[in-house]
Formats: sequence, structure tokens, C-alpha cells
Amino acid sequence: FIVAGLMLLIGSFVFAAVAIPISMPYYAMSPGPVSDVSDFVEVDERPDTTEGELLFLTVSLQEVNVIEWVAAKLDARVDLTPIENIRPAGVSQEQLREQSLTLMSRSKENAKFVALTYLGYEVTYDGSGALINSTIEDSAADGVLQQGDVIVAVGGEPVEFSTDAVDLIGGRSPGDELTLTIERIDAEDPDSISTMDISLILGPYRYVDEDGNVLDDPDRGMVGVLLSDAPVDVIFPVDVVIDSQNIGGPSAGLMFTLEIIDSLTSEDLTRGRRIAGTGTIDAEGNVGNIGGMRQKTFGAIDAGAEYLLVPEGNFEEAADAAGDDIAVVSVATIEDAMIFFEALAAA
Repeated sequence: FIVAGLMLLIGSFVFAAVAIPISMPYYAMSPGPVSDVSDFVEVDERPDTTEGELLFLTVSLQEVNVIEWVAAKLDARVDLTPIENIRPAGVSQEQLREQSLTLMSRSKENAKFVALTYLGYEVTYDGSGALINSTIEDSAADGVLQQGDVIVAVGGEPVEFSTDAVDLIGGRSPGDELTLTIERIDAEDPDSISTMDISLILGPYRYVDEDGNVLDDPDRGMVGVLLSDAPVDVIFPVDVVIDSQNIGGPSAGLMFTLEIIDSLTSEDLTRGRRIAGTGTIDAEGNVGNIGGMRQKTFGAIDAGAEYLLVPEGNFEEAADAAGDDIAVVSVATIEDAMIFFEALAAA
């Protein structure tokens, strides 16, 4: 009777949990799909001649109910993390997804840039002007220019970057008239371009002399704006298309970079081996830490990879999860990864 009562109690609990799925404030992180990077990257319509495979790893995230929470607790390959660690309060699931896709987009551009510059290609930039971040109170710009304006010409000379505007404005005296061509976002006319004359004011100006001394030049004229580069188009000399499909986040950056390099070199980077990896990539070629390292390690093992490339900061976590099932390689830069491949013996 006692056993029957316990079974009835457990059964009632399970039925209630299934019939009324009470959500828990946790995400379950489990190994996600493992993909061959070559399926996502196409370089200048060149055929893939690599005999081995470069694999990138993912993590599956799922909000859990009570039953799923218990199941995750019993699975050594699954980690539970509070929802706010992934999706902060006030951020919707759709907003989180948009942010994730934005990070993936930036990661793809970095991968192209790093791979091509590593191979010696010249990457050029096409600037769209100098963006006004703010204006200084009581300056020449105050009440005339506004935040969000883009300076596209100074005195008829085109401006691509903020440094162009600084060079063209610099060296003028207070009272000098300056003609600025401005692109302003306007609800009625999105492509509104206007030309305006500004009289430079007297303003404290500091500069660094040849000896590195910071000096004041109170006689130099000032517009009174803080500038940065408006959106810049990066022009790549080789046509590279990365179709990340519906995958978000920046952690495939390292593997995208390696796939592009592999596609543009005559030798097989993998030496016929199956190599997995993960890590972000910045424009300088630095490999950054990622989340879900344990789950990605398990995914690499399940995929039959012989080696796993991981960011330096994730090495201990990956090595602990890997045990003797896969060789874990720490890389801090794209150069580190290439040193590994150069020393790799053929399968």
C-alpha cells in the first residue's frame, strides 16, 4: 500500500507537470548540431578540394519546464543556466535573436577580413562620411548641426572618414567661413543633403608637437563637434559568401576564417583530418572566448573529430570535458591556429 501510494503520488506529479507545463527560470544548454564549414562558405566559385573536414560547433538552448529541468539535472552533458544569464530582464526572445544574428553578421565580416589579409590580399574601405556624435554648447555647430548628421564634404572636398573632416577643417583661424555639405536623416526626405556655411569660433585646441609634448593653441578655430566614422563598406578583393542560415552568435568566426584560408591555398589545411573548432574572431585576428564550451566539446567528440581548437580562455573547461576522447588545442590568434595546421601530420 505504501509503494502503491508513492507511485500514485509520483504519477500525479508527472501528470500535472505534463498537463500543466510549469516553466522554470532556466535554459538547458545541450550539444547542438555540428556542421562542415565548407557547406556554409563559398569562395570565388572555387571547388572544395579539401580531403578532411573543418567543423564548427553549436549549442542548443531550450527554456525548460519542471520535467525537463529534472532531466537536465540527470544528464551530465547538459548544463542549466539562469535565463537572465542568456536573456537579461526586459529583453524579448525576438530581440535576443536579432542581437545574435547581428553578432553573426559581424563575425562573418571579420572572418573575411582576417583570412584575406593573412594571405596578403589588400582589403580597401569605402567611407560614407564623418558622423556627428554630438555638438558642443555655444560652439559654431550649436543649433546648426545636430547629432546624427553626416559631413560628406568640407569646402567642396569630399569626406569619406572622420580623419578627412579633421584634416580639411584643421589649421583654420577663428572667424573663417567654412562650407559644410551635410547628409541629414529627414522623415520626409531620407536622402536630404544640404550645404551650410559656418563661422569658426575661438576655441581651446590641444595638439602634440614633434617631441610628444601636449600644447595649447588658443588661436585655432573650432567647429565644435565630436566625430566618428559613418558606416564604412569593406571592399574585399575576393568574392566570399558565407551563408550562416539561421545560426546566430559570433562563435563560428575562427572556423569561417580557417575555411576561407583553406579555400584560397593550394595545400589541404586539414591534411585529410577531421578537425573541429570554436571561437570568435576580431578584426586583428584574435580568438575570443565563447560560451557552452562543455557542450561543444561533447559535440566534437560525437562528430568523430580528432582535434578541437578552442580559445585560450576556454582551454581548461574543454580539456576537462574532453578527457582522452579528443585532443584539445589552445589558440589565442589566427597565427596560433595556422602554426597548428603547419605542424599537422597527414592522416
